[in-house]
Amino acid sequence: MGGHQGSSTERFSSATWFSQLCASARRFKSLAPPSLETAVRSTSGDSLVRRLGLFDLILLGIGASIGAGVFVVTGTVARDAGPGVTISFLLAGASCVLNALCYAELASRFPAVVGGAYMYSYSAFNEITAFLVFVQLMLDYHIGAASISRSLASYAVALLELFPAFKGCIPLWIGSGQELFGGFLSFNILAPILLALLTLVLCQGVRESSAVNSVMTATKVVIVLVVICAGAFDIDVANWSPFAPNGFKAVLTGATVVFFSYVGFDAVANSAEESNNPQRDLPIGIMGSLLVCISLYIGVCLVLTGMVPFSLLSEDAPLAEAFSSKGMKFVSILISIGAVAGLTTTLLVGLYVQSRLYLGLGRDGLLPSFFSRIHPTLHTPLHSQIWCGIVAAVLAGIFNVHSLSHILSVGTLTGYSVVAACVVALRLNDNKERESSNRWTSSWHEGVICLVIIACSGFGAGVFYRFSASVIFLLLSVGVAVSASAVLHYRRAYAQSLGSGFCCPGVPIVPCVCIFFNIFLFAQLHYEAWIRFVVVSVLATAVYALYGQYHADASTLIYQRAPESESDSE
Repeated sequence: MGGHQGSSTERFSSATWFSQLCASARRFKSLAPPSLETAVRSTSGDSLVRRLGLFDLILLGIGASIGAGVFVVTGTVARDAGPGVTISFLLAGASCVLNALCYAELASRFPAVVGGAYMYSYSAFNEITAFLVFVQLMLDYHIGAASISRSLASYAVALLELFPAFKGCIPLWIGSGQELFGGFLSFNILAPILLALLTLVLCQGVRESSAVNSVMTATKVVIVLVVICAGAFDIDVANWSPFAPNGFKAVLTGATVVFFSYVGFDAVANSAEESNNPQRDLPIGIMGSLLVCISLYIGVCLVLTGMVPFSLLSEDAPLAEAFSSKGMKFVSILISIGAVAGLTTTLLVGLYVQSRLYLGLGRDGLLPSFFSRIHPTLHTPLHSQIWCGIVAAVLAGIFNVHSLSHILSVGTLTGYSVVAACVVALRLNDNKERESSNRWTSSWHEGVICLVIIACSGFGAGVFYRFSASVIFLLLSVGVAVSASAVLHYRRAYAQSLGSGFCCPGVPIVPCVCIFFNIFLFAQLHYEAWIRFVVVSVLATAVYALYGQYHADASTLIYQRAPESESDSE
């Protein structure tokens, strides 16, 4: 009898715990108006300082997006797509512009808070979605920072070896890394040193780090422009024919590869709390930096494929060898300098964004309050910044992080897709505020179901395209996505976003296209990336269940999206 009562009590306790977990996971954040949010943090002493102008934000986005890839990826993709690589970059850029429009609306709508995609999903959906987005993004950022620092160390050594005194004198454990235990570990000393220096710069304050980024980004852009201008005089238009030698599929495949060359404009959204005029400057900074990057990439593509026949391009250093073949070896030195500057800014901005994301979660209680502390003099999240530097330094100094590159981009594509969905979900919320309808809850959930269908269709289309399945299956997936988008469109509930200075045009069609294409790209990733997504999501859910749900700051949380009562609507 006692045993029966004990088992019943255990079942009741388990059911209660699970019910509490579900209730906590469905909580969403109700953000205060920008003026109130800023005032509360200013009086409590835990606010960042607004010191970033419009030009700083544009350079921040450019610094995050253009790394050494502008000198390498262009040639690598051109070997398959031919001169059509220009169209590949144009298609990928157009897709990123649509994603940037979604980011621009949300950055303008929530201009007083850090957190980016995490904060948007917290307000539009729920707590567990926001936490999962953060974890997926952060894993990308940590591995990416370690990988970029390794590449930066290699390029720095290559630059030094241009001088005869250093040629062949620098050991592997300083440059590319000394492999140990069959390549599982790879010891490197220069990458952690570079990370420590950049972390120190970031800890000094946003003005100092922005100045470093501005100088390095300007150097990088000037070098790219010099490369374009120098190569323009050696273009042979005969090299552009045939323009797409391997057909449009190679051009489209190239677009899926070069899409990640534009990743970085979202960093601007994470500087909301440090922007002088965020509601006006953030959308311009996001769009402006992306358009500059598109122009530079297309210029490099036209010059590269015009100088040398695409079939003769090298894989490792296509741009440098193209200029060397024309007798302009000095340009190769400029390219090495540009690569170092590009990787430095990409790494600097990446570490900056990581610390602001940790700051947001620390404030919300989903991570220990240790991460939410702002230095009273430097006005930077010192603990978060040092933590990000330590994690990246350990990964870069000990592990062969380049072998993990095939599981990257999962967090980026997840974040972009969720941000696009947030635009639609928040517009549905706005419609609820306008109409006070008892059917709002069902309408909101129907909208979310349509978004999930579009995401699943995008994944299905990506899988069918990847494995060259019958075009019928591909068209079927597209048809399902179009049908779900049509259901969302004919709700006619998307006139304008409440409280937003910038409104994404074409809602809900533009966000739906973003979700479909982002998940289509997700399906092109290595299968280990899919496994990583599932495993990391499960582990993140466990962390949330054991820690996050109990420590979340409940002062701005609402437990469920309930329809208004009849008395309220009257």
